[in-house]
Parts: sequence; C-alpha cells; structure tokens
Amino acid sequence: MSESVPSVNKEKNMSEKLLQTKKNGLAALCLILLVWLLGGVLVFLSFQLFGTRPTPHSDLEPNWPLFILGLVILVLGWIPLCGLKVLKPQEALVLTLFGDYIGTLKGEGFYWVNPFCAAVNPAAGTRLSQSGDVSNNNAVAALINNKAQNAQAAQEAASRKISLKIMTLNNARQKINDCLGNPVEIGIAVIWRVTDTAKAVFNVDNYKEYLSLQCDSALRNVVRIYPYDVAPNVDTTGDGQADDGSLRGSSEVVAERIRQEIQASVQDAGLEILEARITYLAYAPEIAAVMLQRQQASAIIDARKMIVDGAVGMVEMALERLNENKVVELDDERKAAMVSNLLVVLCGNHDAQPVVNSGSLY
Repeated sequence: MSESVPSVNKEKNMSEKLLQTKKNGLAALCLILLVWLLGGVLVFLSFQLFGTRPTPHSDLEPNWPLFILGLVILVLGWIPLCGLKVLKPQEALVLTLFGDYIGTLKGEGFYWVNPFCAAVNPAAGTRLSQSGDVSNNNAVAALINNKAQNAQAAQEAASRKISLKIMTLNNARQKINDCLGNPVEIGIAVIWRVTDTAKAVFNVDNYKEYLSLQCDSALRNVVRIYPYDVAPNVDTTGDGQADDGSLRGSSEVVAERIRQEIQASVQDAGLEILEARITYLAYAPEIAAVMLQRQQASAIIDARKMIVDGAVGMVEMALERLNENKVVELDDERKAAMVSNLLVVLCGNHDAQPVVNSGSLY
C-alpha cells in the first residue's frame, strides 16, 4: 500500500533583475519603418517591373513570390513596433515573456525590447489619497481635478509603468480607542516609494491597496498602546515602568513607531517607508465636549493653585515688611483679618470693593 507524500510548495523568491538593454529605440524605429517601406516597394515592383505574360483580365500578372513577400511585410510589419518603450525619469517597466519574468527596465530613454514582452503592473490606475489628489471646497475646481485624476489613471493603466518617485499617502481619519478606552480620531500621512519592482508586482496583488491596508492596521496597533494625554500608571514602552508617553505629547515618537510598524509589514512588497507623520488628532465627537470640560477644569484648578500660591507669598511678604519697618504692631486677630482681606483681594475673580472701617475691632 503506497503512502501519498504531501507536496511542498516552495515560494519562488522574487527579486528585481535589471535589463541591460541599450537605448536603441530610435534606431529600431528607423529600421522598422525602412522594412515596412521595403514591403510596399516590393508590392509595387511586383506589378510594374516583374510582370509576366498578359491575361484577358489584366495587362500584367504580378510576380507572386515577390508580391506575397511584400504583402507579408506590410501586414506583419507593425508587430516590432510593440517593442518600442519610452521611459521618463523615475519610471520602470516590469516585463514578462509568455508568463516568465525576464527583468525590469529602468532609466529614462527610448528602448526597443522583444515585441512579445508584456508590461505587468496590477496597481496601474489605482489612485490613493495622494497629496495632489486633495480637492478644495470649490465645486468647479473639484470637478476639474476629478477629471484630471481619471485621465491620469487611464493613462497609467494603459502604460502600466511603475513610478519610482517619492509619494505621499494620506489615509482617511480613523476612530480608534486609546489605551484608556477613549475613542480618538487620528489621521497620518505616509511618505513612501517603490524600491523593488519585482516584489511590488509579484509578491502582492496590488501594492498600493496593500500599503493602504497595512497603514490602517499599523496605526490601530500603535494608537492602542498610548493614551491621548499623559495618564498615570501607563506603560507605553513595554519596559514594565510607567512613563509620560502620550499621543498628544509624544507625537514624534508615536510617528516613528508607526513608520517602523508599516515598514515591517511592507518589506516583502518591495516598498520603503521614508516617514510617517500624524496629520490629525482629536477626541471623537461623542466625548469631545466632556473631555474639553475636563481639560478646562484641570486648567482652572492649576491656575487657581498658582494664584493662591502667589497670594500667600505676597501676604507673607507684606507682614514681614510691616514687622521689619515697625509701621504698626498687629496682634494675632488683626493679622488674621489682614490676611483674610488680602487673600480676598488677590484671589477674587472680580475687582475688590474697598470698605473703610472707621471704628475699632474691639
């Protein structure tokens, strides 16, 4: 009885291969046009110069071998034109031949490759929330901008070129609970570029959508570690000790942590994350008013504490100056009355209304 051995699928390690093709597109174009012209000349000459005996229906019978050769050149002469490729700076083409990856074409210029090669870019035409895609409040300008984006997307889908430029992804704002359970709305801008075209095309289905999804996931993973504001007994570094890390106060640390999280996720897709920045941070609308009152109360308490500390210091200084200069001798009761009056004047919310006492305390 034979045992079936499970097959082990070994994933092919895709790495970028640069095609060392010379920039011979102009020479190839001239040669193709000359060959095409030669086909027309052969057809013409097959009737004019190499005709044979006359027939009842025509003056000359063409030279059939020469005519067929010229006709084949005219009919199939356009095929080599498919191998002409034009690349602008910071563009690349991933080429496959009958399903096999043969290499990547990089560098600006006019190239000619095998006309049966096909350019592959699953993300061609996919538009993310790029920095240049953000429309303003003007409806006419927004409509023009949308038409321009659609035209550019159609052009990219037709060419299937991969941009190697540094690009900015501005993902939509997300509502995430921080480590204390408070809902927070946060948005990030990620600066990225393609470094390995083969990994970007073959390792993932659509590297742009893959990047957007990984940005959302990394943002959620990092934000859940931090509180919105500094909170006691919260460990954000993982060392077992409480620290002062927060989304509002440690934005650069949080952004760098998000960048590292995204980079670890998109490494196999041939992408490099250059920078990540927090573009929007606020409490969710359902708790924003309550949190604002809490912040106002905290600010009022801190301000009152400062005012009271200053008033007590001023009262102590006044009593010391009176005692040093021996302006007046005050017993404990008069000192208490004086301290009370000074604190009311210094700590009050409104201007004090003086009351003149012409009598005696006793």
